[in-house]
Amino acid sequence: MDVSAALTLGDDPGFTICGAAKSARDATSEALAAEDPALFSPIASVNVAMIHLLQSTQIIRASVEKAWEFFSDPGNLPRLTPPELDLTILHALPERIYPGMMIEYRVRPLLGIPARWLTEITHVELAKRFVDEQRVGPYRIWHHEHHFKSLDDGRTEMLDRVTYVLPFGMLGDLIHPIVVKPQLAKIFAFREKAVRDLFD
Repeated sequence: MDVSAALTLGDDPGFTICGAAKSARDATSEALAAEDPALFSPIASVNVAMIHLLQSTQIIRASVEKAWEFFSDPGNLPRLTPPELDLTILHALPERIYPGMMIEYRVRPLLGIPARWLTEITHVELAKRFVDEQRVGPYRIWHHEHHFKSLDDGRTEMLDRVTYVLPFGMLGDLIHPIVVKPQLAKIFAFREKAVRDLFD
């Protein structure tokens, strides 16, 4: 089955990384309310550090039930992550996510240096959406929404929205376009291809 995706960086449509609304809550609310990618443009700075938004949309030629079955299984996370990040889940997990679930894993996000990441699944709406938030890890804030929408032709629209803030204030924002932004683009490009291969 074919999978189509909108994954863009810079001038390409569909995937946007940008800075800052006046608060993380406001930025997330505006993102949820908007359908137009033009929303994701620089607005302001917050306590020196920038708030960044990332959005990616992918169309999967599979039912929403099939898509949900795969993405709600936390054991599939390594299959969607570039191998050079060496993502390793550090404890046994159930087959399905649930609110309050904690997932601890090791990852090598920069220069091969290992880091521990603790994620909490904060919201789950069956076959519609779930949210994961970093509790311990390399970001100051990481809030990732996964949305699933059944289309009339039996396909599924999968929408990811990530609100994130880097550590180290202005220093973190200086390295954002050089290191973090390209890496996130690479991760989502790998994920798009992995999903396409899985559902072909």
